[in-house]
Amino acid sequence: MESLIRYFQPPKKSYFLFGPRGTGKSTWAKQFYQSAAILDLLDPESYRLYKAAPERLNDFIQTYQKNTTTFIIDEVQKSPELLSVVHQLIERNKKYQFVLTGSSARKLKRSGVDLLGGRAQLKTMHPFMPSELGDQFCLKTAMQLGLLPLIQNSVDPVGDLKAYITLYMKEEVQQEGLVRNIDQFARFLEAISFSQASVINFTNIAQECSVSSKTIENYVGILEDLLLSFRLPVFTKKAKRRLATTPKFYYFDAGVYVSVRPKGPMDDVSAMHSPVLETIVAQTLRAWIDYSTKEGKLFFWRSKSGLEVDFIVYGEIGFYAIEVKNTSRLHREDLNGLIEFKKDYPNAECILLCHCKEKMRNDHNILCYPIESFLKAIKPNQSLPA
Repeated sequence: MESLIRYFQPPKKSYFLFGPRGTGKSTWAKQFYQSAAILDLLDPESYRLYKAAPERLNDFIQTYQKNTTTFIIDEVQKSPELLSVVHQLIERNKKYQFVLTGSSARKLKRSGVDLLGGRAQLKTMHPFMPSELGDQFCLKTAMQLGLLPLIQNSVDPVGDLKAYITLYMKEEVQQEGLVRNIDQFARFLEAISFSQASVINFTNIAQECSVSSKTIENYVGILEDLLLSFRLPVFTKKAKRRLATTPKFYYFDAGVYVSVRPKGPMDDVSAMHSPVLETIVAQTLRAWIDYSTKEGKLFFWRSKSGLEVDFIVYGEIGFYAIEVKNTSRLHREDLNGLIEFKKDYPNAECILLCHCKEKMRNDHNILCYPIESFLKAIKPNQSLPA
């Protein structure tokens, strides 16, 4: 695949660039900062040297500072101790810019990020947005392989997807000692895949994995710290009815979810289609919000009576209610959640995404939009398609 221009726009000062492995952080940084000095902590020798003596970073800077004031530390979570040295260097020379990439926030949360005293912003690199791929985006393919650049550029995308979680388990979970029983954690990864785009039932998953609910809660926290999953909270602003309170769970990329979800003879593979479609919308909206300059957050809405809207976007960026349906033929009940949400929040733009052939606005002022066209039209700093 030819090199694509990413939407991510970096700050002018030092910043952390987080994102799961394979989202293209290192590739982007090396292309964008072509004159930068790069310290790659995935290199075993570099990792050993700077883990043993973080102050060696001073020598590294002195070696390259005549040619550049930009320094990339790749996979900085491997050695959080370096951040205290980075802090000192930033204080010493305001012209220095450090780009600190990481595929796990867990160790930095415990011992690193605060050491920079707010002097470095936190940014995120997401999988491709459909509009970044342009004409290369195919919804059917994305539902099978997801949108990770690592997979999009692979000669064996299916094989690399299968190896993706295994690599995380080996290099991030097992080597870092995040769990005591790696086999239990592997079972958990499969068990929680049945909760994709749904509320997590910790008790059921705990029984499936033969562990306590508290252990499952810890495992979910590990997934989030490794940037492999996220949870959507319920939208409750000025609520006019009783609402659910439990968030929904998502693996961060549709392809990763597909690769983890069991597909044996007793598993209903067709049950994956709707969660996969919803995941593609979720990850695209997250990227759109993070890459835009206006503030916004992503939620979902569910009443105690069971009415639901898949996504609520709220903030300076706009106010949208979005329902996703894996069908080309809509029925009245498909609109119920949006209709009721519109009653409570009449100023929200309500959108229903499905496999219809063309967009139309119905009698309830709900915009029905072909989902593939909608996804390809979403771009940072622009309103959602209407």
